[in-house]
Amino acid sequence: MDVFEAIAEPSRREVLDLLAERERPAGELVEHLHRLTQPAVSRHLRILREVGLVDVRPEGQKRIYVLRADRLIEIENWISRYRKYWPRHLDALEQHLADNPEEHPHD
Repeated sequence: MDVFEAIAEPSRREVLDLLAERERPAGELVEHLHRLTQPAVSRHLRILREVGLVDVRPEGQKRIYVLRADRLIEIENWISRYRKYWPRHLDALEQHLADNPEEHPHD
């Protein structure tokens, strides 16, 4: 599995979002992902470790998970190829909204 396959799964993206805030023990991740079982969260963490998106370190009886932001560079590099298209699409949307104000009333 590569980084892209790993982040394709919504629960793994949620784990990354939590770890982007701060490092967390495994038990806390399980608490935040209450719709998932502990074994399911462990599987997601294992996959994220295997692709290098998170690191783990023991701290007493706990396992602390940390985001490895450097591995996100692979995703950043891929996305950067498409950034040049964003301004054009945003300009077109802005023009459409300006040309059709009755279709998009402001609340």
